[in-house]
Amino acid sequence: MEGHQIMARRVNPRRPYVVTPQGRKRIILGAQDGLRDVLQSQHAAARKPVRSTQPFERHMLVLVHADRGMLDEHANQAIAAAALLADSATGVAVAVLGGVSGSPDELGASGADAVIDLPQLDVASFGPERVLAVAQQLIERYQPVHIFLPDRGADGDLGRRLAARIGCGIATDVVELDAAVACRVVPGGRFARCALPRIVLLARNAADASLPFLGRGVVEQMPLPDAAAQPGVRDLGLETSAPDQIGLEEADFILSGGNGMRDMDIFGALASALGAATGASRVAVDDGRFPRAKQIGATGKTVQASAYIAIGISGAVQHLQGIKDCRHVIAVNLDDSAPIAKRANLTLVEDAQALMRALLPKVKAARAAAGA
Repeated sequence: MEGHQIMARRVNPRRPYVVTPQGRKRIILGAQDGLRDVLQSQHAAARKPVRSTQPFERHMLVLVHADRGMLDEHANQAIAAAALLADSATGVAVAVLGGVSGSPDELGASGADAVIDLPQLDVASFGPERVLAVAQQLIERYQPVHIFLPDRGADGDLGRRLAARIGCGIATDVVELDAAVACRVVPGGRFARCALPRIVLLARNAADASLPFLGRGVVEQMPLPDAAAQPGVRDLGLETSAPDQIGLEEADFILSGGNGMRDMDIFGALASALGAATGASRVAVDDGRFPRAKQIGATGKTVQASAYIAIGISGAVQHLQGIKDCRHVIAVNLDDSAPIAKRANLTLVEDAQALMRALLPKVKAARAAAGA
């Protein structure tokens, strides 16, 4: 039409939405603020349904080690796998070795019906015989149809020891499963299927931890055997290593530099003061500031640090792929719309060099105070 300008309506990328009990995002179209508040409050009252409310006739058992009171995604996937295979008459009992700091409701969201909190069995103390004794007590108590563990570290070791101790079948590196069959990775990168055994060690991402239902999340108490009852085992304690002497895949705290980080001296001093391993984006490696072994991303190392501090990294998709399993990500960047800001738990909009110079003396002072 002559004399008139037709304006196309733009989609608001931050338009309001609610999450349905099935875990799907539902966008609220055309909602006014008042109506949106009503819809969101109605949704808050409509929680996901509990998977089963009838008495349990049998159980699935999940054994997982906590890391400082928290369960990672791999552990939650093992719980979810048990919940997805359980029918309405089968409960999911989850024993948390090392104890869980959160509410039982949080484990209920992962599918746990019964939560056995065992803070005395922390992975920092080497006690395989004691842990095995507790696992056998749990088996006698719940008579589980299947026992699930993440196939990694202390959990994988426990699963293999338990299978040998009680003499039952085990499947390791399981990447897919249903009520009857497990698909596992075998040497050579091939896949093999077998009948679902009693003990199942799950590879990462074998199950989706986002469930459309809740477990009951009820805490159950259990007495522990004598801590001294470990014949042939002597715990020599933990030995610490310099952060840069361990592989980035095993590092728990990583300070990583990107294109916006130019002061290598203060970067190294800050990493040393923090006790952090050092990593880098591909750009920082390509321009020679870091060796290729420090590259983090889809074409470098995939890391699972508890804390990952990204200094001057914009967050290309390849880099975000490499840090997807990190627990806490802190980003320092001048651009608050950088892709890494969407992944970060905390974003500091600041010049990388200025922040490092301000942070270093504070870290040193905190270290000195802690030492004193």
